[in-house]
Amino acid sequence: METRLLDPTAESAPLMRPRLDPPDSLDGKTVALFDIGKARGSVFLDRLEERLSQQGLKVRRYAKPTNTKVSPVETLQAIATECDLVVEALSD
Repeated sequence: METRLLDPTAESAPLMRPRLDPPDSLDGKTVALFDIGKARGSVFLDRLEERLSQQGLKVRRYAKPTNTKVSPVETLQAIATECDLVVEALSD
C-alpha cells in the first residue's frame, strides 16, 4: 500500500519551511482570522474574535471567495503583511 502526502498550499514546487516558534506573548499582536468558506467556519471565527477582542487583541478578518478555490494572492499577502498570527477555520 502506497501512502501519498499532498501539499495543501497548492504550490507546484513546495518548499520545506522550518516551523516558526510561537510568540512568548500575544500582547500587541494582530491575529488574522481566515475563513476558508467551509460550513460553520464563520461561527467558530465569530466566537474566537469575541474572545480575542475581550483580551484586548487586535483581530482582522479574511476570507476566501469560496471553499473550492485557492485563496487570492492578494489575500495571502495582506495576511502576511498586516498580521502576526493566523487562525484558519477548517472542517471535514
